[in-house]
Amino acid sequence: MTEKSEPLVRTKRRKRSPEEARREALAGARRLLLDEGPQALTLARVGAAIGMSHTNIIHHFGSAGALHSDLMAAMVRDLAEELDVLIVAVQSGAVAPLAIVDQVFDVYDKGGGGHLAAWISMEREFDHLEPIGQAVNDLVIAIESRFPKLQDADARIRSVVLLVAIAAFGDAVIGPNLRGMLRQKPDAMRQILARMLPLFFLAG
Repeated sequence: MTEKSEPLVRTKRRKRSPEEARREALAGARRLLLDEGPQALTLARVGAAIGMSHTNIIHHFGSAGALHSDLMAAMVRDLAEELDVLIVAVQSGAVAPLAIVDQVFDVYDKGGGGHLAAWISMEREFDHLEPIGQAVNDLVIAIESRFPKLQDADARIRSVVLLVAIAAFGDAVIGPNLRGMLRQKPDAMRQILARMLPLFFLAG
């Protein structure tokens, strides 16, 4: 006997301007992505989540693929903006290098960057990552400005950013499961990096 699927939770329909409809559809799609994963991003599920018909979703986006692409682009913009805020904080001296670990981990975890990166990787939509590439390189420059006397600063800091970004991505996507298996605390990966990073900034 097959297991019955749960009925969609539908939101009451109401009139919206085209801009409101697109904005709310993308917000609903983002919630579905973070709560249930990419498989939940069907036009029917997104429509039901915001009280809009399947036909209206198609009218505003054209296809499921276009909706997915617009959602990726919106989330990438948000992620780049969060990194820009971090860059300004680093430049002003408001954030210590070790605090960058927490900031980046929060962007990938609470901000949904980890789910977004995993989704882009599965869909092979790497063109969407271009704004992130610029923000990451700006972050390297900002950190370099804090260590003017550090030898091989560019190479060292690029290694730091790579390490933190990949660790934050993995922690957001599969960290909770692995930590449970290894009986580790929720901030275990952050603490490991906090102990490792000073080694990159030692002179010589």
